[in-house]
Amino acid sequence: MGHSSGTQGIFSRKETHRSFYLPRLSREFYQGNSVVHWTMPVANREKGWLNPLFHTAFRELMVHAQVRESVFCPAYCLMPDHIHFVWMGLHSDSDQRNGLKFLREHLAPALNPYRFQHQAYDHVLHDEERKRNVFASICFYILSNPVRAGLIKETDFWPYRGALVPGYPKLNPLDEGFWPLFWRLYQQKLEPTAAQRRLPPRNVK
Repeated sequence: MGHSSGTQGIFSRKETHRSFYLPRLSREFYQGNSVVHWTMPVANREKGWLNPLFHTAFRELMVHAQVRESVFCPAYCLMPDHIHFVWMGLHSDSDQRNGLKFLREHLAPALNPYRFQHQAYDHVLHDEERKRNVFASICFYILSNPVRAGLIKETDFWPYRGALVPGYPKLNPLDEGFWPLFWRLYQQKLEPTAAQRRLPPRNVK
């Protein structure tokens, strides 16, 4: 994973305390055209907050965060005790850590009286994972979380998942024609200088 190897379903109680901090890559890895799988657990894995009203607030605030930091979200999935989503940077000044801070701060009232674990997990995708077919498989894996958790069958509808691209509110990452349209929109919005980052060694700290 980008910062550690434990983002898939491993949520420790000690990580709800501010005395514990997850390791992170250098900030440059979250800027420019970076692609990051974010996981936001609810503190102590509490349930009871996920409903249509929260989903609506999440989608609205995600779009605000994405416009502020110029990122696309090809896949998100809200689970009963945590949230998954992927952000893809579009501009040289995109900063996903700033976007995440904005999202968590403004989403907190909708989550109240529950709260997020004080720090999110992240996985900054490697070049191999960013290849289109591999990347689509990663997104589908995220979208399939409710099936693996036994919440729905593979053919059932899960209302708390989707994609978010500003200006395209009806995009559905499970539709047959999603990926050709998404990649076309991504290439249209991707700033040529977004990849001009000088990255240090991929060490966590």
